[in-house]
Amino acid sequence: MSRSYYFDRAVKFSLLDKIAFLARKQMFKMFMKLMKPYSHESIIDIGVFGDSEDPNWNFLEYLYDDPKQITAVGIDDAGFLERQYPGLKFVKIIPNMPLPFKENQFDIGFSSATIEHVGSRDKQMFFLEEAIRVSRRLFLTTPNRFYPVEFHTRLPFLHWLPQPVHRMIVSKIGLEFYSKEENLNLLSKKQLLNLVPPLYQTKIRLYTYRLFGLISNLILVIEK
Repeated sequence: MSRSYYFDRAVKFSLLDKIAFLARKQMFKMFMKLMKPYSHESIIDIGVFGDSEDPNWNFLEYLYDDPKQITAVGIDDAGFLERQYPGLKFVKIIPNMPLPFKENQFDIGFSSATIEHVGSRDKQMFFLEEAIRVSRRLFLTTPNRFYPVEFHTRLPFLHWLPQPVHRMIVSKIGLEFYSKEENLNLLSKKQLLNLVPPLYQTKIRLYTYRLFGLISNLILVIEK
């Protein structure tokens, strides 16, 4: 099953969903402010959801004015995006394999809350390297591991425990999907920065999004 299947079936409250969408709208505003996309610029959205047409999941496509500039890629079948947003192109990709695009093929790379789902630190590093390779500039977001609530399980503080302990508890309470490294591997600010290849370490800009006064999301911007 895909990650969105399990996300939908985690403990869920409508108020939290509304808060999550408001946060995504704010991060979209940050994307527009920081990246300043021109109308002719191409965008690749790396990591779209395939199990729901709810705009809460693929919010870039929902909020961006010109979907024909977007190429959406993901491991799930999200072909419905081409019907939902005329002009958009969807490409299904293979997990942990090179993206089927040329170097700098896209003006802007966008990836929201995906890197924490690709597996080990080595796989996360490869994911980031590929996102950088195909984009002239990159906007990537991920939840902050040290926010008090873990957004996928909706549980507080457990994710602050050593990872083996956290995964054992999550498995025992019935959320086995999120107990596996290949499905959820949260990042701190330091861990995210350490994934950036040495060539681009001087080109990093790191921003944060705060929810209720605390840093809930990390936003990495890289311009070549």
